Amino acid sequence: MNCIVTAGPTYEPLDDVRRLTNFSTGRLGTELANFLTARGHKVTLLIGESATYSGKRKAKSVQIFSTTADLRAKLESFSGKRVHAIFHAAAVSDFGFGKIFTPNDKGELIALKASRKMSTRAGAMLVELVPTPKILAELRGWFPQTGLVGWKYEANGKRTNAIGAAQRQMVDCDTDACVANGPAYGPGFGLVADGGQKHFADATKLFSALAKLF
Repeated sequence: MNCIVTAGPTYEPLDDVRRLTNFSTGRLGTELANFLTARGHKVTLLIGESATYSGKRKAKSVQIFSTTADLRAKLESFSGKRVHAIFHAAAVSDFGFGKIFTPNDKGELIALKASRKMSTRAGAMLVELVPTPKILAELRGWFPQTGLVGWKYEANGKRTNAIGAAQRQMVDCDTDACVANGPAYGPGFGLVADGGQKHFADATKLFSALAKLF
């Protein structure tokens, strides 16, 4: 199986020295890529430059991404090639920066022009956060015949909320399966697919099930 695994966080730059990102070590995606490689699959690991997991990366090909746009471009570059499965575990930034304001002496908000390093001399700075486009929702257009697996990390609610969110993601993004995890799901992982849902107590068991999906 020729497959792609994404791991780690993307980031969105405010300027050349400041950024907005998601928490992600990249460990889960790296270990999935290692698992698939050990079982003879040809794996490309796309991992965020901010990933902190220091374990070995055993995939045949490892490419580093930075921003959300960079990850999108790297994934799109594989379109038209034979890819059997994509496991999209990367923690893509949910928001990027929009307009930036600072209050003047009268308390009125004045728009600031972007620069390589935004000055802090003016004091308070108000930044508009705008949603980033969802990469997962674009994958089916680039890879119409590829098995697609997304991830849904839910922090609020109970396990039923996490499973419901995973099911909605599958419908919204036209994927074949979704892994649910996070505080809402609780210990372990839920794998949601068209045939229903299964619980896995640890990552190794989840990886084994993912390898058998396609």
